[in-house]
Amino acid sequence: MSYKVKELFYTLQGEGARAGRAAVFCRFAGCNLWSGREEDRATAACNFCDTDFVGTDGPGGGTFPGAAALAAAIADTWKPRDAAGSRPYVVFTGGEPLLQVDSALVEATAAVGFEIAVETNGTIEPPDGIDWLTVSPKPSSELVVRKGQEMKLCFPQEVAPESVADLDFAHFFLQPIDGPARATATLGAIEYCRLHPRWRLSVQTHKFAGFP
Repeated sequence: MSYKVKELFYTLQGEGARAGRAAVFCRFAGCNLWSGREEDRATAACNFCDTDFVGTDGPGGGTFPGAAALAAAIADTWKPRDAAGSRPYVVFTGGEPLLQVDSALVEATAAVGFEIAVETNGTIEPPDGIDWLTVSPKPSSELVVRKGQEMKLCFPQEVAPESVADLDFAHFFLQPIDGPARATATLGAIEYCRLHPRWRLSVQTHKFAGFP
Protein backbone atom coordinates (compact mmCIF):
# COMPACT_ATOMS: atom_id res chain seq x y z
CA MET A 1 0.00 0.00 0.00
CA SER A 2 1.17 3.54 -0.74
CA TYR A 3 0.53 6.44 1.64
CA LYS A 4 -0.43 9.98 0.66
CA VAL A 5 0.98 12.50 3.12
CA LYS A 6 0.16 16.20 3.10
CA GLU A 7 3.09 17.16 5.35
CA LEU A 8 5.69 15.61 7.61
CA PHE A 9 7.46 17.85 10.12
CA TYR A 10 9.06 18.05 13.57
CA THR A 11 7.46 20.26 16.20
CA LEU A 12 5.82 20.20 19.63
CA GLN A 13 2.38 18.80 20.32
CA GLY A 14 0.16 21.85 20.75
CA GLU A 15 -3.01 20.40 22.26
CA GLY A 16 -4.41 18.12 24.90
CA ALA A 17 -2.74 16.02 27.57
CA ARG A 18 0.59 15.84 25.75
CA ALA A 19 0.90 19.52 24.87
CA GLY A 20 4.53 20.58 24.76
CA ARG A 21 5.95 17.16 23.88
CA ALA A 22 8.37 16.96 20.95
CA ALA A 23 6.87 15.00 18.07
CA VAL A 24 7.00 14.23 14.39
CA PHE A 25 3.65 15.13 12.86
CA CYS A 26 2.59 13.04 9.89
CA ARG A 27 -0.49 14.63 8.36
CA PHE A 28 -2.26 12.37 5.89
CA ALA A 29 -4.15 13.70 2.90
CA GLY A 30 -7.88 13.14 2.72
CA CYS A 31 -10.86 12.90 5.07
CA ASN A 32 -14.16 11.04 5.09
CA LEU A 33 -16.16 13.96 6.55
CA TRP A 34 -15.08 16.84 4.29
CA SER A 35 -13.44 17.13 0.89
CA GLY A 36 -11.19 19.94 2.12
CA ARG A 37 -12.54 22.26 -0.57
CA GLU A 38 -14.03 25.54 0.61
CA GLU A 39 -17.00 25.19 -1.73
CA ASP A 40 -18.02 22.06 0.22
CA ARG A 41 -17.49 23.45 3.72
CA ALA A 42 -21.10 24.46 4.38
CA THR A 43 -22.34 20.88 3.92
CA ALA A 44 -19.42 19.14 5.67
CA ALA A 45 -19.90 17.23 8.92
CA CYS A 46 -17.07 19.25 10.45
CA ASN A 47 -17.48 22.61 8.76
CA PHE A 48 -15.31 24.19 11.48
CA CYS A 49 -12.16 22.29 10.40
CA ASP A 50 -9.09 24.57 10.44
CA THR A 51 -6.61 22.24 8.69
CA ASP A 52 -5.35 21.99 5.12
CA PHE A 53 -5.14 18.28 4.31
CA VAL A 54 -5.64 18.41 0.53
CA GLY A 55 -2.87 17.07 -1.69
CA THR A 56 0.70 16.04 -0.93
CA ASP A 57 2.47 19.36 -1.49
CA GLY A 58 3.27 20.37 2.10
CA PRO A 59 6.72 20.30 3.72
CA GLY A 60 7.95 16.70 3.76
CA GLY A 61 4.79 15.54 2.03
CA GLY A 62 4.50 13.14 -0.86
CA THR A 63 3.39 9.67 -1.85
CA PHE A 64 5.32 6.97 -0.02
CA PRO A 65 5.43 3.57 -1.75
CA GLY A 66 5.08 1.46 1.39
CA ALA A 67 5.15 1.30 5.16
CA ALA A 68 8.93 0.92 5.40
CA ALA A 69 9.49 4.01 3.25
CA LEU A 70 7.18 6.19 5.34
CA ALA A 71 8.57 4.86 8.62
CA ALA A 72 12.09 5.69 7.40
CA ALA A 73 10.99 9.22 6.49
CA ILE A 74 9.46 9.65 9.95
CA ALA A 75 12.71 8.51 11.55
CA ASP A 76 14.69 10.94 9.38
CA THR A 77 12.40 13.77 10.52
CA TRP A 78 13.04 13.15 14.24
CA LYS A 79 15.57 15.84 15.22
CA PRO A 80 17.03 15.21 18.69
CA ARG A 81 20.61 14.01 18.89
CA ASP A 82 20.27 13.25 22.59
CA ALA A 83 16.81 11.92 23.41
CA ALA A 84 17.67 10.36 26.76
CA GLY A 85 14.56 9.69 28.80
CA SER A 86 12.15 10.19 25.90
CA ARG A 87 11.06 7.69 23.26
CA PRO A 88 10.73 9.13 19.74
CA TYR A 89 7.12 10.12 19.20
CA VAL A 90 4.99 10.40 16.05
CA VAL A 91 1.48 11.80 15.72
CA PHE A 92 -0.55 10.48 12.80
CA THR A 93 -3.18 13.09 12.00
CA GLY A 94 -5.14 14.47 9.06
CA GLY A 95 -7.70 14.91 7.62
CA GLU A 96 -8.61 11.45 8.82
CA PRO A 97 -5.47 9.34 9.31
CA LEU A 98 -7.27 6.03 9.76
CA LEU A 99 -8.23 6.08 6.08
CA GLN A 100 -4.56 5.15 5.55
CA VAL A 101 -2.94 4.09 8.82
CA ASP A 102 -2.89 0.29 8.82
CA SER A 103 -1.18 -2.53 10.71
CA ALA A 104 1.79 -2.53 8.35
CA LEU A 105 2.52 1.14 9.02
CA VAL A 106 2.05 0.80 12.78
CA GLU A 107 4.43 -2.17 12.86
CA ALA A 108 7.02 -0.45 10.65
CA THR A 109 6.94 2.75 12.70
CA ALA A 110 7.22 0.87 15.99
CA ALA A 111 10.12 -1.10 14.54
CA VAL A 112 12.14 2.11 14.08
CA GLY A 113 11.57 2.95 17.73
CA PHE A 114 8.58 5.29 17.78
CA GLU A 115 5.73 5.66 20.21
CA ILE A 116 2.64 6.11 18.06
CA ALA A 117 -0.26 8.52 18.53
CA VAL A 118 -3.30 8.88 16.29
CA GLU A 119 -5.77 11.78 16.16
CA THR A 120 -9.03 10.57 14.62
CA ASN A 121 -12.66 11.56 14.21
CA GLY A 122 -13.60 8.14 15.57
CA THR A 123 -15.53 6.84 12.57
CA ILE A 124 -13.02 4.11 11.59
CA GLU A 125 -11.71 1.29 13.79
CA PRO A 126 -7.96 1.64 14.39
CA PRO A 127 -5.42 -1.14 13.95
CA ASP A 128 -3.76 -2.69 16.99
CA GLY A 129 -0.50 -1.27 18.31
CA ILE A 130 -1.38 2.41 18.72
CA ASP A 131 0.00 3.79 21.98
CA TRP A 132 -2.08 6.98 22.31
CA LEU A 133 -5.47 7.39 20.68
CA THR A 134 -7.19 10.78 20.59
CA VAL A 135 -10.79 10.82 19.40
CA SER A 136 -12.51 14.03 18.30
CA PRO A 137 -16.17 13.32 17.42
CA LYS A 138 -17.89 15.30 14.70
CA PRO A 139 -21.59 15.94 13.95
CA SER A 140 -23.64 13.75 11.62
CA SER A 141 -21.20 10.84 11.84
CA GLU A 142 -21.27 7.50 13.63
CA LEU A 143 -18.78 7.26 16.48
CA VAL A 144 -17.38 3.71 16.33
CA VAL A 145 -14.22 4.31 18.41
CA ARG A 146 -15.55 4.55 21.94
CA LYS A 147 -12.43 4.08 24.02
CA GLY A 148 -8.91 5.42 24.02
CA GLN A 149 -6.54 7.66 25.92
CA GLU A 150 -8.05 11.05 25.08
CA MET A 151 -11.45 12.45 24.15
CA LYS A 152 -10.96 15.90 22.61
CA LEU A 153 -14.22 17.58 21.71
CA CYS A 154 -14.28 20.77 19.68
CA PHE A 155 -16.65 23.20 21.41
CA PRO A 156 -19.33 24.33 20.84
CA GLN A 157 -20.84 22.04 18.22
CA GLU A 158 -23.76 19.65 17.72
CA VAL A 159 -22.02 16.83 19.61
CA ALA A 160 -22.74 17.69 23.24
CA PRO A 161 -20.11 16.90 25.88
CA GLU A 162 -22.62 14.98 27.98
CA SER A 163 -23.26 12.59 25.07
CA VAL A 164 -19.68 11.28 25.21
CA ALA A 165 -18.73 11.91 28.85
CA ASP A 166 -19.30 8.31 29.95
CA LEU A 167 -17.14 6.68 27.27
CA ASP A 168 -13.95 4.81 28.17
CA PHE A 169 -11.27 7.51 27.92
CA ALA A 170 -8.58 8.48 30.40
CA HIS A 171 -8.76 12.21 29.61
CA PHE A 172 -11.61 14.50 28.52
CA PHE A 173 -10.84 17.86 26.87
CA LEU A 174 -12.96 20.67 25.48
CA GLN A 175 -11.17 22.63 22.77
CA PRO A 176 -12.69 25.97 21.71
CA ILE A 177 -13.36 26.14 17.98
CA ASP A 178 -11.02 28.54 16.22
CA GLY A 179 -12.38 31.33 14.06
CA PRO A 180 -14.18 34.65 14.47
CA ALA A 181 -16.07 33.43 17.55
CA ARG A 182 -13.06 31.89 19.30
CA ALA A 183 -13.22 34.25 22.30
CA THR A 184 -16.87 33.39 22.93
CA ALA A 185 -16.18 29.68 22.42
CA THR A 186 -13.31 29.84 24.89
CA LEU A 187 -15.41 31.51 27.57
CA GLY A 188 -18.11 28.89 27.05
CA ALA A 189 -15.63 26.04 27.30
CA ILE A 190 -14.12 27.51 30.47
CA GLU A 191 -17.53 27.76 32.10
CA TYR A 192 -18.48 24.23 31.06
CA CYS A 193 -15.27 22.84 32.54
CA ARG A 194 -15.89 24.78 35.77
CA LEU A 195 -19.32 23.17 36.09
CA HIS A 196 -18.26 19.70 34.86
CA PRO A 197 -14.81 18.91 36.31
CA ARG A 198 -14.42 15.69 34.33
CA TRP A 199 -13.62 17.98 31.41
CA ARG A 200 -10.43 20.01 31.07
CA LEU A 201 -9.72 22.95 28.79
CA SER A 202 -7.48 22.34 25.77
CA VAL A 203 -6.08 25.42 24.05
CA GLN A 204 -4.14 25.35 20.79
CA THR A 205 -0.84 26.55 22.22
CA HIS A 206 0.92 26.38 18.86
CA LYS A 207 -1.34 29.11 17.50
CA PHE A 208 -0.38 31.74 20.05
CA ALA A 209 3.17 30.50 20.77
CA GLY A 210 4.03 30.56 17.07
CA PHE A 211 5.28 27.04 16.36
CA PRO A 212 3.89 24.92 13.50
